Amino acid sequence: MAQAELNIGLLGHVDHGKTSVTKCLTGTWTDTHSEELKRGITIRLGYADAVFRKCPKCPAPKCFTIEEKCPECGKATEVLRRVSFIDAPGHETLMATAISASSIMDGALLIIAANEPCPQAQTIEHLMVLDLLGVKKIVIVQNKVDLVSPEKAKEHYDQIKEFVKGTVAEGAPIVPTVANFCCNMDAVMQAIEEHLPTPKRDKKAKPKMYVARSFDINKPGTKIDKILGGVIGGSLIKGTIKVGDKIDLSPGFKREERGKEFYEPVLLTVESLNAGSEKLKEAGPGGLIAIGTKLDPSITKSDGLVGNLVGLHGTVPEPLYSLTLEFTLFERANFENPPLKMNEPLVLGVGTATTVGFVQKIKKNRVNLNLKRPVVLEENERVSISRRIGQRWRLSGYGTLSEKSA
Repeated sequence: MAQAELNIGLLGHVDHGKTSVTKCLTGTWTDTHSEELKRGITIRLGYADAVFRKCPKCPAPKCFTIEEKCPECGKATEVLRRVSFIDAPGHETLMATAISASSIMDGALLIIAANEPCPQAQTIEHLMVLDLLGVKKIVIVQNKVDLVSPEKAKEHYDQIKEFVKGTVAEGAPIVPTVANFCCNMDAVMQAIEEHLPTPKRDKKAKPKMYVARSFDINKPGTKIDKILGGVIGGSLIKGTIKVGDKIDLSPGFKREERGKEFYEPVLLTVESLNAGSEKLKEAGPGGLIAIGTKLDPSITKSDGLVGNLVGLHGTVPEPLYSLTLEFTLFERANFENPPLKMNEPLVLGVGTATTVGFVQKIKKNRVNLNLKRPVVLEENERVSISRRIGQRWRLSGYGTLSEKSA
């Protein structure tokens, strides 16, 4: 059971407690980047695994825990399953990162703080992302209930029910919590076990993995002959990858030749596979994995390869520098979403990739775009569209590939 079965995303408005909930459910604080620690917000995707366990003696929800011995009675607990948590940023300027997180989620926890009216701006946008990408298995965590009276908590609960009506989250369980003290997290685990099942996986399909993080794992001062190659991390959507496999990384990394910039796909060998601290010989869908390579770690450091698609050599589509989308714009109650304009810049989310596309041609619900950075896009894959509305980039619509542009 080295590899997790399920990817669970944590979404919600900034400072509603996503990282604190992750800490309670996994024992890991996912804000580790220096800017995150200074600013007190999540900037990059945070990951943590947990093994859910159950005490055979205690009643629900007290029987659910991540401890090997039951905190209530001390009896040895039984393993239920291993899950991966993805902590996505809530701040509006980091919505592209949240969208990339959604592309590798099997289910989600939507965190909503009880001490602020529901919904807040990013609560709306994160629920729209889940709706857009078809993430239908959701548990709602009503956090910070200790900061309001019981009457206000009930009023806020009713606000949540009204907010999710008609969305993918309608009917989702709502669990009150106090994440700062890990209060009622056993009930959150129970809701996850009952409402977020492990999906069926297609292990025989051609493997496909979105790169969601990339690292240099060498410590400063490492001797040259001891330096290890760069690591790419993400989640397999389908298929399996083995140590020794030849894989393509596309669109690859940027090169310059004769004054022109272009992206070059890279052929790699899988040198190692890890799920957390566990070494694997073979990895399948579900959970977050790290692929060791012989890439120069200066290329993989600081998430330098996020947005790439990985597959077996010869199976990854060619990167697109321009594309035509069949698009739909949302009707937004909180801002005007006018028709697209010529030369308008759009922020596009494709898997874990984010790029800027400039409108070249519009015909009814079809738009032709030139891309600042190429993307790899498969047929029927949804693309999120964000527009600059006033001083902000706002999630405004989605599209699917209509045809490759010349």
